[in-house]
Amino acid sequence: MRRLLVLEKTTRVNYLFDFYQELLTPKQKSYMELYYLEDYSLGEISETYDVSRQAVYDNIKRTEAMLEEYEEKLGLYKRFEQRNRLLIEMKESLSQQNLDQVKSLIEELENLD
Repeated sequence: MRRLLVLEKTTRVNYLFDFYQELLTPKQKSYMELYYLEDYSLGEISETYDVSRQAVYDNIKRTEAMLEEYEEKLGLYKRFEQRNRLLIEMKESLSQQNLDQVKSLIEELENLD
């Protein structure tokens, strides 16, 4: 169960990073890329940048919090998930030739933003 939660958190942070990385400083981007995308340990990052492990940990935690704040305010990831859900439902409805459902889903998609 814990492993699943860690995986869900990692996936979420990766998506948030994709959406909001341009709002981060170069150092924040670098730490997040190394930790989440390249799977570096805190120790490896601290050696690379010649800083303490605690400094790396603090920076990553602050950056994660910032990404969550951006998402709370801008909602890009939430809308991305909603679009994906609607597209899946549309494909299912099309395969069942349920055109009324497809029309309804298209309307919902148009009203997302």
